[in-house]
Amino acid sequence: MNYLHKTVLIILMAFFATAAVHAQKKGKKKAVAATKKSTANRGGDTISEISKKGIGDTSSPKVVTITSAFKPFLKNAAKVNFTAATPVIDSSKIPVGYTIPSQNLFFSYQPAALKPLALAVDSGYTWENDQYIKFGAGNFSSYLAEAAFSFGDGKTSVTNVRGNFLTSTGHLFAQQASKWGIDVLSVFNTANNHEWTAHPFYQTSTQYQYGYQPSTLAYQKDQLLQQFNTVGLEAGLQNKVANSFGITYHPQVSFIRFSDNHEAQENNFVIKAPISKAFGKIYSFNVGMTADISTATFPLVPASAKLVNNLYYINPSIQFMTPNFRIKAGIQPSWDNQNFSTLPDITAEAKLSDANLVAEAGWVGYFQKNTYRSIIGFNPWVGSLTSLLNTRTREQYVGLKGAKGDHFTYQARFSLLHFNNQPLFVNNSADGKIFSVLFEPEMQAVRLHGEVGYTVQEKFSFIAAATYSQYNSLAVNAKPWGLLPLEVTGSLKWKLLKDIQLKADVFVWDGSAYRDSSFQSRKLKPVADLNVGAEFTVMPRVNLWLQMNNLLNNAYQRWNQYQVLGFNVLGGVVYSFR
Repeated sequence: MNYLHKTVLIILMAFFATAAVHAQKKGKKKAVAATKKSTANRGGDTISEISKKGIGDTSSPKVVTITSAFKPFLKNAAKVNFTAATPVIDSSKIPVGYTIPSQNLFFSYQPAALKPLALAVDSGYTWENDQYIKFGAGNFSSYLAEAAFSFGDGKTSVTNVRGNFLTSTGHLFAQQASKWGIDVLSVFNTANNHEWTAHPFYQTSTQYQYGYQPSTLAYQKDQLLQQFNTVGLEAGLQNKVANSFGITYHPQVSFIRFSDNHEAQENNFVIKAPISKAFGKIYSFNVGMTADISTATFPLVPASAKLVNNLYYINPSIQFMTPNFRIKAGIQPSWDNQNFSTLPDITAEAKLSDANLVAEAGWVGYFQKNTYRSIIGFNPWVGSLTSLLNTRTREQYVGLKGAKGDHFTYQARFSLLHFNNQPLFVNNSADGKIFSVLFEPEMQAVRLHGEVGYTVQEKFSFIAAATYSQYNSLAVNAKPWGLLPLEVTGSLKWKLLKDIQLKADVFVWDGSAYRDSSFQSRKLKPVADLNVGAEFTVMPRVNLWLQMNNLLNNAYQRWNQYQVLGFNVLGGVVYSFR
């Protein structure tokens, strides 16, 4: 019995030992398989590495499963919301105000809405009409009177009326001259941006032909009298702003009647019609049409000369303009007393760097309309005319112009000129008191011209110009009789103090060539003429003025045989009604 029990107990212990070994081997295989699977998933340790690390409890292996990557982030901040306020009605604009809610800031108020207003008209300048009268007297029995008046509101209409009178008498026989006139200029603005201008005027001058030689000749004063009368009317219309088609226009018409005390008369009628069409901001097309018609009669000339002088021309051109470059290309077909010619009209300007320096060049042609009135304006000692021709000029030029700083400006130009029918002036062969006009068929010239200016607001201004001309290649005449080879002018105005203003003028020129009684070529002496003046306030509306002319007391001659007055001083008073 005991033997049987021992046998059964040994068999059961052997069975349980075998089962335990078998279960341990099976669990080890499952653990290795799970480890391989985990390693494959994470691309990590090999089997040997796992063996080195050791395997824990194989019945419940530790496996971590990652479901998503962790991405830290901040919570979105609350945005500021703008709520439009009720629009406020304005006469010109509708401004929109905004209410801005406070965000984490606890203000005790809300920002007020912005309400822009219409721009108010600048009240810094108010139009005021000026009126003044001026009187003066001086040596050489000189008397001066001048008056000017302005009317209108400065917006819809302005009218300026000006009158003047001046007389003086020299020491030579019949060296006496006087002039007086009245001039009216009116400007009217319409509601549709148009401007009308009207300019009536009247001028009369009286003088005597005292430049005869020899001076022992016996003349009655009335025999030497010259009196010229001018009456005219000019009118024009222009649109101050381009219309919807980009077109601007400025038609003008004028009529002038000129006469003297020898029954000579001249009527001059002129029509001008310039039109400009803009194509954007760069291109523009310009065209102008001009008709200049004049007729002069001289009854005291043999055969009672009647001179008809008509000039018609048109000048179309195209302009290209940028901030740094401008070019104009055009032509001018012209009919000068039925003689046809075509003149060039080509100009160019280019800005050089940033130095406010501009280079210019051009090839242009133009006419100088010669009338009895214009010739008398240049040489007042001309007698009756026997012919009238218009001067045709062709000019080729290059130059520079610019500014230095805010006050200094300058310009320089070099020109080659070609003249046709240039009027020249020679003393007649009798006593020389009257000049005859000779029209030179062809003449050339080289010209240099320069200008400088310096201005400081209204306190100080200075401008000077010089022109040198070398005339050559005359076809008929030996010299350019009466034309100045060198001319220098200068003007200065200086407001020294609040109530004191100074001014000065200088005229310098080289003498012109003239022809004496024996037809020999001569040359007048160079001339320097200096004038100074001053004006200062003595009462709120009263100013005193002083003018001194020909300070060097130079008895020079601009025209042969006609000596000017010497040192001349004038002084007087100005009364302003404002």
